[in-house]
Amino acid sequence: MNTMEKFNKNVMQSYGRYPLVIEKGEGVRCNDENGKLYIDFGSGIGVNSLGFCDEKWADAVCSQVRSVQHTSNYYYTAVQAEFAEKLCKISGYDSVFFCNSGAEANECAIKTARKYSFDKYGKNRHNIITLVNSFHGRTMATLSATGQDVFHNYFFPFLDGFVNVTANDTDDFKAKADGSVCAVMLEYVQGEGGVNVLEKDFVNAIYEICAERDILVIADEVQTGAGRTGKFLAGEHFGKKADITTMAKGIAGGIPMGACLVNEKCSGVLVAGTHGSTFGGNPIACAGGNVVIDRLSEAGFMEEIQEKSRYINEKLKERSEVVSVSGLGLMIGIKLRTKNASDVVKKALEKGLLLLTAKDKIRLLPPLTISYGELEEGLKILIEILEE
Repeated sequence: MNTMEKFNKNVMQSYGRYPLVIEKGEGVRCNDENGKLYIDFGSGIGVNSLGFCDEKWADAVCSQVRSVQHTSNYYYTAVQAEFAEKLCKISGYDSVFFCNSGAEANECAIKTARKYSFDKYGKNRHNIITLVNSFHGRTMATLSATGQDVFHNYFFPFLDGFVNVTANDTDDFKAKADGSVCAVMLEYVQGEGGVNVLEKDFVNAIYEICAERDILVIADEVQTGAGRTGKFLAGEHFGKKADITTMAKGIAGGIPMGACLVNEKCSGVLVAGTHGSTFGGNPIACAGGNVVIDRLSEAGFMEEIQEKSRYINEKLKERSEVVSVSGLGLMIGIKLRTKNASDVVKKALEKGLLLLTAKDKIRLLPPLTISYGELEEGLKILIEILEE
């Protein structure tokens, strides 16, 4: 029995997997179990922010494994304290709750927002506005928050308390931001929804209205955070800082890690016993996270991400098959004229290039450390497929 047969026999079939068994990787490249080499333009859906097995990252993780691999959150660890300090400093937030994924970080944000409102205003001010076409996770609460009807099936009853507003429709937002609303949750770039960037005027209006009505703003930066857009947080492109920001994916370079960051107004909301996570702030994940933040803090690193983004855009926008290129930084969506995005991804896999999709678009989330030579090599494969 080969690897895929063994896998499919014993693992729930909850994913549409591609026929690839990845055995090892280094940087932007990986090998399958037969030795075939691939260029990875997906980085594990934005998780391997420094690529496969970055040397400094691997050394830090291995060193931590040999020291303390886990201790409950009844105790302290120096590595978690260090990571929290670095994360709060680079993001500008007051405090952080650690968990293991983006969905968990969003759960924490939802609870924080509702408790903030309950503590200040009492019951019945618990609704949270989310945007149509948003994606916030697959737990019951975050699935309910997700503004896509396709996800609202099978698992009835879904949680109430979430109100959908059409993205970039300020009038719709104004009408629904009533006295029952405690928060709005938004993605500056809707990743799973098609790599769509929100309009600045809409974002400005949200912040203005929320400030007037003491409605908290939650920024879901699970996919956009940790340098993905060429800023540590995508909100920096809009000149905005949410009351609560959630992060995950690339924050620890490949080890499960989620974070819910809060400002001074929200930093005292969750008290002992109101929330928790057994594995949250795991020392191994924090060790990886320290290396990621150190790399992102290097002079010129963020600027280079933006330069690489412009390079990719220039290469793609002149292609007749490409209708448009959306996104920010190294989070890119490519809308095609005649070809099916899923078919392109399958062909690219055959040719040694790993791509992603988002709705009807091809999605690129390459490692932030990718070189121009590697970009050119991968784009050459993609362009050849588009021009077939």
